[in-house]
Amino acid sequence: MDTYNPANQKLIEANNILDRINQITKGKPITKWDIGASCSKDNSVQVDKGEAKQMKGSQRSAITVRVWNQEGIVGITSTSDLSDCGLEKAIYGAYQASLYGNKDEIPSFSPLSKAPLPELNRPIKNSIGITKLLELLKDSENKLLAKHPAIKSVPYNGLAESNYERVYINSDGAIREMERSQATLYLYAKAEETSRKPRSSGSLRLALGIEDLDIEGCIAETAEKTISHLNYQPIDTGNYLVCFKPEAFLDLISAFSNIFNARAILDGVSLSKRDSIGKRISVPSFSLYDNGLNPAYIGASSFDGEGTPTKGICLVDGGEIKNFLHSESTARTFGVNPTGHAGLGAKASVGPDWLEVKRSSKYDLENSKYSLKTTKTTFVLIESLNALHAGVKASQGSFSLPFDGWLVKDGEKISVEAATVAGDIRDLLQQIVDIEQEEITTYHGISPHIWVDNLTITGEA
Repeated sequence: MDTYNPANQKLIEANNILDRINQITKGKPITKWDIGASCSKDNSVQVDKGEAKQMKGSQRSAITVRVWNQEGIVGITSTSDLSDCGLEKAIYGAYQASLYGNKDEIPSFSPLSKAPLPELNRPIKNSIGITKLLELLKDSENKLLAKHPAIKSVPYNGLAESNYERVYINSDGAIREMERSQATLYLYAKAEETSRKPRSSGSLRLALGIEDLDIEGCIAETAEKTISHLNYQPIDTGNYLVCFKPEAFLDLISAFSNIFNARAILDGVSLSKRDSIGKRISVPSFSLYDNGLNPAYIGASSFDGEGTPTKGICLVDGGEIKNFLHSESTARTFGVNPTGHAGLGAKASVGPDWLEVKRSSKYDLENSKYSLKTTKTTFVLIESLNALHAGVKASQGSFSLPFDGWLVKDGEKISVEAATVAGDIRDLLQQIVDIEQEEITTYHGISPHIWVDNLTITGEA
């Protein structure tokens, strides 16, 4: 078995890069600089009916360089060449770009770029190599095909492992380093029956390494979800009580994360305004957090692209907006500290890490009406939302999305043949009628089942 131990093969030496850049910038008209560098080793495989469809092994590196000239204007460039020549060219390119930089918006170092980092318990796992990956994925495909006679193929699948390193360094003495390993399994099955439309569904699993990956769980979930959609029926267009499964609700909230994005607010493409802190956005029972340090978050990092420490932050508490997500630049504009959610750039991007939906302390247990296990009222259960890239108008608040799910009558689930759910995120958050107690961990966040009343469902004509 072709294994290697990534802990003994460090890909990026931060102190070495620091020394090299100090030599390159010595005597140059550069007042300060910072860099973000990353390097990864990746193996991935795909199969088709027991045969290898694709096998890839790669090593990738990337570096983003920012320099400030004597006028204090920033320039930025990127390269994949970490050699002395590559670094020198990148620094020269960034300096040339600074001559044409935006004087109206100048980023700086994060004031927290040298603050203590939180501890993350993310052991680095050994890679097993492409040969073993291929064996495991072939076996997974065979087991999935054997789950039900109607499952004819697994057209989309993949098993991958990655060892990843990232550093942030600036001329003020900040040095941040992290290492991480990750394994991913994706299975998407297709079921076919005579005189019926093909039905498909999939499942994803993430772990720190292959040995931690829940392969059997992924196979079982993919089969269960696919089989559950075989006996489908059309649904009448109308307004319905809707229960969002955790994955679907997290996808929807993530699609409208501009509500909490300070960069989007300053650019005028957010549903929030600068004075929206303290404003009510949802029912009082709803709270939302971003917690990039959650132990379940496989992709966690202890710092963001600007070197700011990662931390948990409350976005909504009891229905009211409490905080925005900030880079160094937006935090300076708002008069607060950066929150650890920035990318590295002349105009840093901002985004959430790991969303957690919770009942707030204002949740009234006596008013709890609905439960996936006991509710007999007719409702629509939405499993997953599709075409989020096309069906969401984030700056306007509207959405119209195809979904996979069921019409539930008297506890019986009937797969919906084809339909879309539409509305406005601001109305939806005010139409939440229940938040179940059990919080379910998914691959990109945590959420209970969320019940929303009076949502428009359009069935296929």
